[in-house]
Amino acid sequence: MHFPLRIVVSACILTAFCVKASPAQTASGDSRQYSDARQHAERANEALKSGHPEKAIPEFQALIAANPDNADAQANLGVLLYFQGQPAKALDPFRAALRLNPNLPKIRALLGLSEAQLGPADAARSDLSAALATIAEPKLRKQVGLSLIEVVTAQHDLAAAAATVHDLREKAPGDSEIEYAAYRIYSDLAGEALLSLSLTAPKSGQMQQAIAHELERVRDLPGAIASMRRAIAADPNLPGIHFELAEALHASDSPTDRAEAEHEYLLALEKNPRETQAAVRLGDLYADRSEWSSATKYYQSALAQRPDNVDASVGLARVYSERGDTASALPLLQSAVQTDPTNILAHFRLSALYRRLHRPDDAARELAEYQRLKKLKEDLRAVYSTMKLSSPGEQSPGDEPKSDSGASH
Repeated sequence: MHFPLRIVVSACILTAFCVKASPAQTASGDSRQYSDARQHAERANEALKSGHPEKAIPEFQALIAANPDNADAQANLGVLLYFQGQPAKALDPFRAALRLNPNLPKIRALLGLSEAQLGPADAARSDLSAALATIAEPKLRKQVGLSLIEVVTAQHDLAAAAATVHDLREKAPGDSEIEYAAYRIYSDLAGEALLSLSLTAPKSGQMQQAIAHELERVRDLPGAIASMRRAIAADPNLPGIHFELAEALHASDSPTDRAEAEHEYLLALEKNPRETQAAVRLGDLYADRSEWSSATKYYQSALAQRPDNVDASVGLARVYSERGDTASALPLLQSAVQTDPTNILAHFRLSALYRRLHRPDDAARELAEYQRLKKLKEDLRAVYSTMKLSSPGEQSPGDEPKSDSGASH
């Protein structure tokens, strides 16, 4: 995996890293030496101020020749060399500056970035990790993090790469470069785990279950269903397999498959009474057949175990709506959109309920949100369609409004 480093030289960037040159750290007791150092410092500052960093390099080199223990001069020289595209020459000044003053997080970051380009990898990993823990500036932090990911990935340490990208995503949600890095890392982890499973347990139920997941991704639902059946044949007690098969059957175009889904949901609950989504799906099936008492039983069972289950709340609200109990339906739907503002069906049903309650403004607001989310989902489906992959949640039952009297008023 390769994440190229973007190094852009500008006066603004240099100003962020460089400190004002000072002769104060030159050797004492030699006035001539101090005078010369002062002139070099002044010329270095003027060069930086006027936007000619290349002219500042020899001035800092002269300051260091007078006194190698001038930490500021060492740091500034390293920065200038780095941004002039000479990371190999920047290594020694950076290391000298940090030896003299370890509390220079930006200098450690640039040292780590230089080492990442040149090696050794262990040194780069150490310095980039230390810098990432202390750097607050967003652009530099991202560059350090992505470079660290490249280093640890090259060392085949995907666990460390995943931990780093998780940290980056938390600090910069929605950044496309970071999200792409996450996609690559998690894909590699999934591939690594699948390869390991195929080598250690090629005939296991888990292997067939994994194959089914891969087939679902490429929209081969019949193939996925067949693999799930093979998984059950290999291990009837495989955790979650009956629910997964039920979901696939329910999403199938085959009436025979869809009819079988109910049996698999019941089996899933029998195997694991705390499989709350199986109870929700059964509630949906009974509600679609207008079997309101059975639907209520399963929705309430799911909510008893998980009061925050939005699907169960929306389903139970539908039952109350059908029975004319809008007072019970309203708080369920309001709570659902508060818990999960992206739930399309919750906004749709809440809009319909507000219309029944003669609250047109509220109804219009919820309808607009439903339409916005529906458009986002359609756009997402179109993107995944070009890749011939199932979009996230595409095969989940109950995410689209069904025609019912609660939506028609």
